[in-house]
Amino acid sequence: MSIKALVDRGIALADAVPDSLVSLIARLAAGGVFWRSGQTKIEGFHIKDSTLFLFHEEYMVPLLPPDFAAYLTTFSENVFSVLLIVGLASRLSAAWLLAMTAVIQAFVYPGGWPDHILWATALLVVISRGPGTLSLDHLLFRRPQVAAFTR
Repeated sequence: MSIKALVDRGIALADAVPDSLVSLIARLAAGGVFWRSGQTKIEGFHIKDSTLFLFHEEYMVPLLPPDFAAYLTTFSENVFSVLLIVGLASRLSAAWLLAMTAVIQAFVYPGGWPDHILWATALLVVISRGPGTLSLDHLLFRRPQVAAFTR
């Protein structure tokens, strides 16, 4: 088999990966990161004192009072990650978490870009391609799609 035939076969195999599988993996990857982070900030249904302390001392976000930022972040990480994972309001959830990623990158951990760029990429897949057929969005709001996007 020639090199060109091997390359063509490899490309055909890559093209056969369903977009829905890519979207599912992107949703699980990004959602998992934010879910785990959100869970470190709470104890039961209450925000931890240590979370409030971190937002006062380390995670200082400009323009937001530390307590408000702590509650907003904790709520967002716990709620939007679950919505993203199950695929409900997926694009909205991904966009919100992408905005959070940008704030984290710019103001909290500027040196964390190697991780943040991976989160951003996964979130951009969901924003640009949608959650895929393996999502609640698809089950609840199914509509006719162009054949190229139903693979």
